[in-house]
Amino acid sequence: MAQTGTKAEITGSRRRRRTLVSGGSGFIGSHLVPLLLERGDHVTVVDNLSTGRRGNLPDEHPSIRFIEADLREALRVLGPGETFDEIYHLAAAVGVTRVLEDPILAIETNVEQTAALLRFAANRGPDGGPVPTLVASSSEVYGKAAKSPFSEEDDVLYGPTTVSRWSYACTKAIDEYLAIAHHRMHGLPAVVARFFNTVGPRQVGDYGMVLPRFVGAALRGEPLHVFGDGGQTRCFCDVRDTAAALPRLLGSARCHGRVFNVGSDRPISILELAETVIRVLSSRSTIQLRPYAEAYPDGFEDLRQRRPDLSRIRESIGFEPTIPLEATIRDIAQSMRSTGMAETNA
Repeated sequence: MAQTGTKAEITGSRRRRRTLVSGGSGFIGSHLVPLLLERGDHVTVVDNLSTGRRGNLPDEHPSIRFIEADLREALRVLGPGETFDEIYHLAAAVGVTRVLEDPILAIETNVEQTAALLRFAANRGPDGGPVPTLVASSSEVYGKAAKSPFSEEDDVLYGPTTVSRWSYACTKAIDEYLAIAHHRMHGLPAVVARFFNTVGPRQVGDYGMVLPRFVGAALRGEPLHVFGDGGQTRCFCDVRDTAAALPRLLGSARCHGRVFNVGSDRPISILELAETVIRVLSSRSTIQLRPYAEAYPDGFEDLRQRRPDLSRIRESIGFEPTIPLEATIRDIAQSMRSTGMAETNA
């Protein structure tokens, strides 16, 4: 297990906030960590780098300790005196492609790591009590329910267990059940954030993420592949808006024990998204429609729409997405160019 950095220091009479971020070098985590550093936290990042990148985090920052390990292993070796003021649990197996390729890994990763993290959080506060903990979830939890928009107290509907596509939704639902149960039974100040199509710089298309896949193809002048008829709609929220909301949710006592949709509520069809990417990047690419069966086996089912009801998060913390989709597309393209990803098929 690789580990770098130092422990938090006591400065004067005020102890610095100590924060643990699992999956902190991943897509969302790497945008959250700089915000925590900016407010003065000492941040411990645990990441096995299966999808994250160490280069996503500031180099040699004195207030970061980086532990390269599986989360369960890292939790076992953190000493009994290791305490935290906040925990953000972002580590997970993500992406449709990843889930379909190895559903066993995805199921075990999502459920077992969350269970271990919540047990750890029960008594690792500075006073030996529970640590306020944010658990990342997904709009996939809603399954294939037809209601629109999705609100946090809606019923959910999944397909049969023989279709692997629904296993991810079930694992994230179990994560939510666990977090809420720990809150109700043990007083853990837990918050669940259900992310809706979070996009932005550092996201890659390897695991089925549509926008970076489109941007990469447009930069290379290759066709943008749209599955189905392209009429399915999604709401895309910039990761920088999403990340900024998380400390506000966890820092508010009125949010503890509750589930929050986090995203944008402005829908766009996937066909329109492809057209927008081509226009914004002045690309010579064309658009090709492809049947789902060519990309996803196992009777893949897609949803015609996925739009969140943001009433709860607006009322609780005044959340409102601020970054336009066009700006996000340009920033993804710049990120890809600077890292050389635009030259690959990622």
